[in-house]
Amino acid sequence: MIYLASPYSHEDSDVREGRFAAVCAVAADLMAQGIVVFSPIAHKHPIAEFGNLDALDADFWLKFDKEFLLRSEVLWILQLEGWDESYGICQEIEFATEHNIPVGYLDPETLELTPKG
Repeated sequence: MIYLASPYSHEDSDVREGRFAAVCAVAADLMAQGIVVFSPIAHKHPIAEFGNLDALDADFWLKFDKEFLLRSEVLWILQLEGWDESYGICQEIEFATEHNIPVGYLDPETLELTPKG
């Protein structure tokens, strides 16, 4: 299973919606190729909305995200604008590294994967 991380938090709700839509589209593309992928943003965004939870509470969501990451074979970072400044992605990379989970970087336009290093 691939854990597909992507940036989410932003003060502008339109940016958050755009990031949500972008990662859903990439996850759908990967799934159409037969790739088993879990996207925490695709998972949490609607759950937060329908469950009246704070979608921007990174520490709350990271508790759950880390459980999915532990069950994943690899962490892929979708390089949407802001990925390199994302607190959540930084935490996910650190956690993956501590648990010997390989990390790769996915270009959102070409879906070309670059391994860490």
